[in-house]
Amino acid sequence: MTSTPRTLVAPARSSRVYYGWIVTLVAALAMVGTLPGRTQGLGLVTEPLLRDFGLDRSSYATINLWATLIGALGSLGVGRVIDRAGSRGVLTAIALLLGLVVIGMSMVTSVAMLALTITLTRALGQSALSVVSITMVGQWFRRRLNAAMAVYAIVLSMGFMIAFPLVGALVADIGWRRTWMIVGLTLIGVLAPLAAWLVRRAPESIGLALDGDERAADGTVSGGAADAPLTGASWTRAVRTPAFWVFAIGSSTYGLVSSGITLFNESILLERGFDQIVFRNSLAVVAITGLFGNFLGGWLADRWSMGRVMAITMFTLMIALLVLPSVTTVAHVMGYATVMGLSGGFVTVLFFSFWSRAYGRRELGRIQGIAQAMTVLASAVGPLLLAVSQARTGSYGPFFYAIAACVGVMAVLAWIVPVPQLADVRE
Repeated sequence: MTSTPRTLVAPARSSRVYYGWIVTLVAALAMVGTLPGRTQGLGLVTEPLLRDFGLDRSSYATINLWATLIGALGSLGVGRVIDRAGSRGVLTAIALLLGLVVIGMSMVTSVAMLALTITLTRALGQSALSVVSITMVGQWFRRRLNAAMAVYAIVLSMGFMIAFPLVGALVADIGWRRTWMIVGLTLIGVLAPLAAWLVRRAPESIGLALDGDERAADGTVSGGAADAPLTGASWTRAVRTPAFWVFAIGSSTYGLVSSGITLFNESILLERGFDQIVFRNSLAVVAITGLFGNFLGGWLADRWSMGRVMAITMFTLMIALLVLPSVTTVAHVMGYATVMGLSGGFVTVLFFSFWSRAYGRRELGRIQGIAQAMTVLASAVGPLLLAVSQARTGSYGPFFYAIAACVGVMAVLAWIVPVPQLADVRE
């Protein structure tokens, strides 16, 4: 006799759907939890931190560069652990460790310890926690994957829109050390318990069939298949497909551009004669159109080839890059911000959903870990390339024109590359 699988909600088919959305929400919260390890998050404490330690910007930038490069290794190791142990324990452990590191960073007094803790926040936050977050949704959805990833992207975007100003206000009111202490305690006291309570590796681990799997009419699999093998390609097979590199390099190129523009956006617009008000308004437009891009990107990815959607994304990004060095009016700036936001919304959904759709769940952690490591490395290099362009030519324009040409090539490759159908392969 087969025992009835234990789930949060009944009946079984509803349980699968509801539990999948719960996992999606926790995954989005986990991505918001990467804040202390992200460039934008560290940017909230940069100025008081520099005053506290007596650091100049060049020295801090060097620390940040090496911390990012070394921290990218966290994307590689965690994927293998996820594939073997599942997301629940890994997410709980990383949330606890990141919380402890952030608390430790709030108490450091030497530059050496500051460099160490920044490196660990990069490895645990920007790298490892990001990989766990995006892998979780891919392990729970197949038929509704693009819709789930669109919801995930929207929730995390809204979470960051709340978290960044909130943390920034706390830094201004109570100082960066006390703020970082609160952030660390939140990771330990909120994210880690939620992960331990709500997250499971996959539907099969609680006796439910994968979304879109019709093996059982009621949405269950017999016996509670916690140890059932997951289908899909190995990571070695995945990296041998051209599509892997087109999507990974395309996403990394966007990360390279986005990180450089994010860090120097005010200076870029100042070069074109615009003040801080225009700069702040452009950031709001990018955020709002990015949310719309999440919706539209998810809708298109459900109906078109993902390669074609990536091609459109790269083409849209190319237009934004070509326009930016020539903007002369506020309307031009807002037009650029709209196009940049849309391309960002598209690439976010594609990066989160492509790997599971194309390569399945067997070694999804390692596959996404490699892709995430590439984006982290590109994000570290982007600001440096932009700064070098400005220093050597006196303008940011040459960088944008050169990278636009590369993005155009990626658009063509994405349009013609065959998208693999390895998700259901059992090796």
